[in-house]
Amino acid sequence: MKIAFIGLGNMGGPMALNLVKAGHEVVGFDLAARPEGLTIAATGAEAAKGADVVITMLPNGAILRAVAAEVIPAMEKGAVLCDCSTVDVESARSVAAEAADAGLLALDAPVSGGIGGASAGTLTFMVGGTDEAFAKVKPLFDVMGQKAVHCGASGNGQAAKICNNMILGVTMIATCEAFALADKLGLDRQAMFDVVSTSSGYSWTMNAYCPAPGVGPKSPADNGYLPGFASELMLKDLGLSQMAAEAVDADTPMGERALELYRRFVEDEDGRGKDFSAMLPRFEKLSRNA
Repeated sequence: MKIAFIGLGNMGGPMALNLVKAGHEVVGFDLAARPEGLTIAATGAEAAKGADVVITMLPNGAILRAVAAEVIPAMEKGAVLCDCSTVDVESARSVAAEAADAGLLALDAPVSGGIGGASAGTLTFMVGGTDEAFAKVKPLFDVMGQKAVHCGASGNGQAAKICNNMILGVTMIATCEAFALADKLGLDRQAMFDVVSTSSGYSWTMNAYCPAPGVGPKSPADNGYLPGFASELMLKDLGLSQMAAEAVDADTPMGERALELYRRFVEDEDGRGKDFSAMLPRFEKLSRNA
């Protein structure tokens, strides 16, 4: 296919290069990043002209809306605008409606798997949009990832992503709290892992991404908490979950509390630029009433 890829940062760049390696014709655009191996256009509209699929990977909903306003008029009828950013549900649905009004197909397809998954082509895509659009882009999802789940109508991909990451943020906090408590109770971390990872406390944050260095499979904790998934990105996603919860009057007290803790960690403590599992050394330092 002929593909335009807009947003070539830490995630978008490797995703675009994987499409090139698979034999697709890719033209990219980014205000700053210029990955080697990609043809770069002067503007987003130039990249989108004549493309079968325009893929975007952008920081937030406001930027997505601005990019969509630029590229939609340049796209040919029947082409697909596929946004892989993580943004608010309202922005995703608004852009999809604008695309449909212009005779285009649209997908919101946020990803899970981080920078490593983008490079390795092992991302999971959570996709909202029509069956027709999903079928057209599915071969590209298969190149960039290991799984693509069609979640329903436009916006449902974003809904799935923020619900998933609300669970992830809450679970990571609970995992870090438990290790800090185990330390103070005199329980060896390896023993803690051996019990919990095979008991009812089993979770992805314990078994696959353990926040304790030297315990379990290798994770960012074993690399000084350099981010696989940065704390500020978790803060963003938790903010999106609470924005959505407020919009539909959903009671999410654990998600709300997780947002407060990550906001404090990123904005007031030393969490910015660290992996979201660096909550563990944070809890190690704190007493109960701190």
